[in-house]
Amino acid sequence: MPVDHYENFPVASFLLPAHLREPVEAIYAFARSADDIADEGDALPVMRLARLNDYRRALLAIEQGRPFDDPSLIPIFERLGRNMRAFKLPAGLFRDLLDAFSQDVGKTRYADFAELSDYCRRSANPVGRLLLRLYQADTPDNLAMSDQICTSLQLINFWQDVAVDWQKQRIYLPQADMARFGVSEACIAAGEVTHAFSALMDFEIQRARTMMLHGAPLAHRLPGRIGWELRLIVQGGLAVLEKIEANGYDIFKCRPTLGKTDWLRLAWRAATR
Repeated sequence: MPVDHYENFPVASFLLPAHLREPVEAIYAFARSADDIADEGDALPVMRLARLNDYRRALLAIEQGRPFDDPSLIPIFERLGRNMRAFKLPAGLFRDLLDAFSQDVGKTRYADFAELSDYCRRSANPVGRLLLRLYQADTPDNLAMSDQICTSLQLINFWQDVAVDWQKQRIYLPQADMARFGVSEACIAAGEVTHAFSALMDFEIQRARTMMLHGAPLAHRLPGRIGWELRLIVQGGLAVLEKIEANGYDIFKCRPTLGKTDWLRLAWRAATR
């Protein structure tokens, strides 16, 4: 699988200890395939939701120790179930991901930041929590910092993809924030970087950055490769925010991405901070 497909998943596999590659790949296969059901192709919403319900039934079969109803799901879920049992991975975290993917099928607007945060709690935070469980580092303090990092990463992806999401008729910018700064949907549709839009984006960027910085100490709590990987992830997220700012908040003409030169610079930054 191309490792850049599932946007919320840290898959720097060369940094993973060998014994954790199998469970991480199993989690990733589940997350990517479910994300595809919700967001790829031209299936009708009712068919997408039905297929995601098949995933829920397969998860329940794992918990109950019974055969899967759908033979086509056996390759993904046999592997997932084996690793859930071996590493005691909570089924609830996988259900949270499925709930978020199901929400993507029909929900295209978010009233306020609390509503958006609840989406991130289910779409992004479970990934960090699963990884901490694999590393046997899922203490309450670590989980809280992981949630800050994962929610921030999800928000950063939203802010770099405002134009991309508009093409799918989605707006993740909270409606209350848009009203506060005087930004209309027509402004987004026109790709206008007005003073009001710049102020709104700056507000959202500062909030995402603050969350990332609050979670960043987790990278220094975790030893070895996982700590190094997490430092890279944190620096990568912050770098995307810097690029949005450097481009004058114009995410319509230039979607901020990180190239090879950026990652070399970030590797140095991660090693020295």
